[in-house]
Amino acid sequence: MDGKRNSLTRKEYISRINDVQDYIETNINNNLTLEELSSVSGFSKFHFHRIFKSIVNETLYNYINRIRLEKAVSFLLHNEDMSITEAAYKFGFSDSAVFARSFKKYFGMSASEYRFNYSNNCKEESKERKDPSLLPRYNESVSNIIWKGDNMPVKGKIDVQVIDDMHVIYLRHTGSYKDLGLVFEKFIHKLINWAAARDLMKNTELKLLAIYHDNPEITEDEKQRTSVCMVVPEDVEGDGEVGKMVIPSGKYAIGHFEIDASEYGDAWNYLYGQWLSNSGFEPTDGFAFEMYRNDPNTHPEKKHIVDIYLPVKPL
Repeated sequence: MDGKRNSLTRKEYISRINDVQDYIETNINNNLTLEELSSVSGFSKFHFHRIFKSIVNETLYNYINRIRLEKAVSFLLHNEDMSITEAAYKFGFSDSAVFARSFKKYFGMSASEYRFNYSNNCKEESKERKDPSLLPRYNESVSNIIWKGDNMPVKGKIDVQVIDDMHVIYLRHTGSYKDLGLVFEKFIHKLINWAAARDLMKNTELKLLAIYHDNPEITEDEKQRTSVCMVVPEDVEGDGEVGKMVIPSGKYAIGHFEIDASEYGDAWNYLYGQWLSNSGFEPTDGFAFEMYRNDPNTHPEKKHIVDIYLPVKPL
């Protein structure tokens, strides 16, 4: 009995810390206080620090600072008109000097050096430096991709749409994206069973998706976060380890692909590397995610029909 109680207690703790992580990500450009975040968690502020570290294996301060830096550097790489000072203020740093010190300590070089060495613009200007590892990648297969330009093996139909808020329940995996496959099917079954037990499957189209919260070229493998999700009605609340979040409305580039299981990375690379650079759009705040449109086992060629959503704004 004690073992079951301990298991339920840990699930509740993880659920509350997931809520805090979601809150931090949504409000990363604000001054986040201990009182505010402990209130979100429902834990006393006197114990919240230790509970957060015990679950995340990172102090609250280091976690917030890292997320700010990683988001800032992603924006600097993909938004050529954004100054380093603008990026510092956009992601919650009190001034550019604090940002500069934190950036150099974390990345080992200044923000301007990092941008010069790794930005897409620098890659395009240098014919000799077409390094595919600098493209965002969200699946194990991408690590073996060679940049092929117009000869990319996977191409999809891309359109740009404005979508409404999307309410989802989720289970979160923290660890390398390449290890997600070890738990993905288990997570999907848990979500479906959870929804079925609450009569959420009746007269509802099943929409399953995965949100990748971190850029794997920046975030260490063991800290990469993925939310495996199911779309649900707005009034549904999370419970225990099953969390609830909202994918915000906005303009998204949506890539429609029919691919083999090994080609997810190719699809992401096509969207980022081929379409985006010729689209007149650039990435913006928000979640990038995959929405799964079929069960590959029922496809005559075992193909995966997937839509990839990327939040964008005009250049």
